[in-house]
Amino acid sequence: MDTVFIEGLEVDTVIGAYDWERSIRQCLRLDLCLGWDNRPAAADDDLSKALDYAAVSARVQAFASEAQFILVETFAERLAAVLLSEFQIPWLRLRLTKPGAVPAAIGGVGVEIERGCR
Repeated sequence: MDTVFIEGLEVDTVIGAYDWERSIRQCLRLDLCLGWDNRPAAADDDLSKALDYAAVSARVQAFASEAQFILVETFAERLAAVLLSEFQIPWLRLRLTKPGAVPAAIGGVGVEIERGCR
């Protein structure tokens, strides 16, 4: 299976367990690998057969703007379900980083999940 990737997509959302986190928007960074068969699009140079990474990115942004979760795990699971369903993606890997959550963790902390069938 081929993959389409989106790396370093930054979104603002309400996320966190502490009271102060519930009243602000925080940045999350997402890396996505999306399973897709690129051959049909490439064979005919046909954009309509390609996975539209701009549309996926816009959907992620819209999801984040509406979301309000305590756990990054919940954000990741719900977003994965939306993307698999709405874009008919058979498989995805989603890495979600919450920069600054642990000050000593320079690269941030977060979760990585894989869903669907490869």
